[in-house]
Amino acid sequence: MQTQTMRLRELTIHYSVRKDLDGQPVVVGRALDRPWDAAAALMTLLQDEPAEVFAILCLTTKHRVIAYHEVSRGTLDSTLVHPREVYKAGLLANAAAIVAGHNHPSGDPTPSPDDVALTRRLVEGGEVIGIPVLDHIIIGDGRYYSFKEAGRL
Repeated sequence: MQTQTMRLRELTIHYSVRKDLDGQPVVVGRALDRPWDAAAALMTLLQDEPAEVFAILCLTTKHRVIAYHEVSRGTLDSTLVHPREVYKAGLLANAAAIVAGHNHPSGDPTPSPDDVALTRRLVEGGEVIGIPVLDHIIIGDGRYYSFKEAGRL
């Protein structure tokens, strides 16, 4: 009779420097105090993606970026996002708040009904665990949509 041994897996966090297409480090700079600041950072990271990518910026209490996390990568017009995966990264990064963002490869940053519903779920989840969503930004072709600016957050 064979006994099964359960192996313990150690959870570790590994940060690496995000680089642009030229191999240069992506630099965010100052605190993200306004939607435009977050949109500029997310444009650098998501604008040229050929598929829809959902990511978060993890922030300190002073709204300085401490981490970028790609939550999911999808198809031309959709990606699967679950609040559990969003907040797992936020908790591991010890984030005080997050800014969510994704791109629309079509170039039109107008939110879909699914985008609105996801934002609502993320905000509700953030209230429960104590990591507020400061904004959800959709990146289009040289432009963006901010739920905060639109008064929908």
